[in-house]
Amino acid sequence: MYRYDSYDQSIVNARVEEFRDQVQRRLTGALTEDQFKPLRLMNGLYLQLHAYMLRVAIPYGTLSGKQMRKLGEIAAKYDKGYGHFTTRQNLQYNWIKLADAPDILAELATVEMHAIQTSGNCIRNISSDQYAGVSADEVADPRPWAELLRQWSSFHPEFTYLPRKFKICVIASDDDRAAMRLHDIGLKLVERDGVIGAEVYAGGGMGRTPMVAPLIRDFVPEEEIVSYLEACLRVYNRYGRRDNKYKARIKILVHEIGVEDYKRQVEEEFAHMRTLGLNPPVEELARIRAFFANPAYEAGASEDIDRADPAFALWVDRQVAAHKQPGYAIVNISLKPLTGIPGDASAEQIDLVASLAEQYSLDELRVTHAQNLVLPHVKKADLYAIWQKLEEAGLAEANLDLITDIIACPGLDYCALANARSIPLAQKIAQRFAAAERQAELGELKLKISGCINACGHHHAGHIGILGVDRKGVENFQLLLGGSGAEDASLGQITGPGFSEDGVVDAIEKVTDIYLAERTSGERFLDTYRRIGMKPFKEAIYG
Repeated sequence: MYRYDSYDQSIVNARVEEFRDQVQRRLTGALTEDQFKPLRLMNGLYLQLHAYMLRVAIPYGTLSGKQMRKLGEIAAKYDKGYGHFTTRQNLQYNWIKLADAPDILAELATVEMHAIQTSGNCIRNISSDQYAGVSADEVADPRPWAELLRQWSSFHPEFTYLPRKFKICVIASDDDRAAMRLHDIGLKLVERDGVIGAEVYAGGGMGRTPMVAPLIRDFVPEEEIVSYLEACLRVYNRYGRRDNKYKARIKILVHEIGVEDYKRQVEEEFAHMRTLGLNPPVEELARIRAFFANPAYEAGASEDIDRADPAFALWVDRQVAAHKQPGYAIVNISLKPLTGIPGDASAEQIDLVASLAEQYSLDELRVTHAQNLVLPHVKKADLYAIWQKLEEAGLAEANLDLITDIIACPGLDYCALANARSIPLAQKIAQRFAAAERQAELGELKLKISGCINACGHHHAGHIGILGVDRKGVENFQLLLGGSGAEDASLGQITGPGFSEDGVVDAIEKVTDIYLAERTSGERFLDTYRRIGMKPFKEAIYG
């Protein structure tokens, strides 16, 4: 994984001291809240319903055991003993005192972490596939490109004050595990005639006006990717709406002027960019790639897994994915216990996972956009020992991609923007479908909950999505069906009038009953929905 050089470290250290001064001036009253707000947001500090929230960047979801352990230490020392992993592959602390924020940033800086560009109208944390570098289906490891783009975008003078926040995702597999086409810009690394480059998608996103990003160029050679992204951003920065924040995202621009006109303008800008020599030297990409070379795998590691324990065998079947290296596996750690809060982990659990990464995963782990964790380099011979330790810590739920593997935002329990609570609803749904046999019968069924239209819970991309709204002061929940954030990206459609909290749980059960009655052999819920359409589900819900 990437390690800071002196330049990286000096930038982060300088930002800490700058923010320490800004916080001090706010505490003494020298800065008003209106003056302080843009400064704190530049450092990932939000003012929520009950306290400050700090969002820590985890670039492309990759971190070391040492970094993970520091996150747990901060949770124990400065928060209420836990952290919340988000759909941006970041971590949030929800109970931060303003006076402590500079000290937290200083502690993060000691392990090469920060909160820069986790908020504001800038290029946010670059996201990627949680299996990057270990999946056999990739054309290349996308993380060097994600790291290059992180460095390119950090404090970029032209893109510091964009019309609105901007999110980029980089993948390198036909299986989209990172919701790439629901980003402002998505890059899919591909190979054409022996040359690595990227397909470029622009204008995706969720929120108030959800859109799936269209393909705007089917191939950009790798040496020109940065210039091409500069062209995409320049067109957006020039014409993106600044008079209305609800119409300021690039998806609105691409929709309003049309895909073809946006492509034309980008190509014109790209032609100009080519004359400026802004692409990084090939030596720089090579320097970054060296940090992502394969780790020291053990040659001849055993392929055998002792499946005598049925609970362990079930966990292996559900939580363990194939690795490109013989004798190794990818371990998915669920942060979705049936009575817990999706994405939350206690300081003790965070510390345990850090230790597991150091002992069993070549000192590396990942955060997923589905609010789970991954140990990417595990010998198959170590799986049983890992499972036992996860079981003891309450982290061995075998529910990856099942109905209880729920994505949920913090909702009205924490967020000042939310209209409804996501967490209690997620818990009620998980309890309703708690039986392992029932979850297995339903199979892959991705359920996602947002507490407001901003869609931090990705409800538009759920096979079943739920949106919390306010109906004359009462929490109400709209039900959506048919969304997907994968390579078959689609947007969920609202079934009809909303429900109470208990009512939407009942409606979900009716939806799953229709699926079980109508599916053909091998069909996922999403496949059945696409084949038979909304009508049978709607009749069952409202009939």
